[in-house]
Amino acid sequence: MTRGNQRDRDRERAQARNAGKAKQSKSDGLTPEQRRERDAKALQEKAAKKAGQAAGGNNAGGGGKKL
Repeated sequence: MTRGNQRDRDRERAQARNAGKAKQSKSDGLTPEQRRERDAKALQEKAAKKAGQAAGGNNAGGGGKKL
């Protein structure tokens, strides 16, 4: 039974690795409603930009179909 504390040591190492990652995504200070509105606005802008590129025939987007 020489490896009896391996699980405990691994847990300690995992906690040390994840200490800096705790709750980083919530650090923007927004409520869930504000976050949804922000994300919806970003998606609308992205869709409008893509629609503008498709209407203009501009291949600057890079991900279009190749003929």
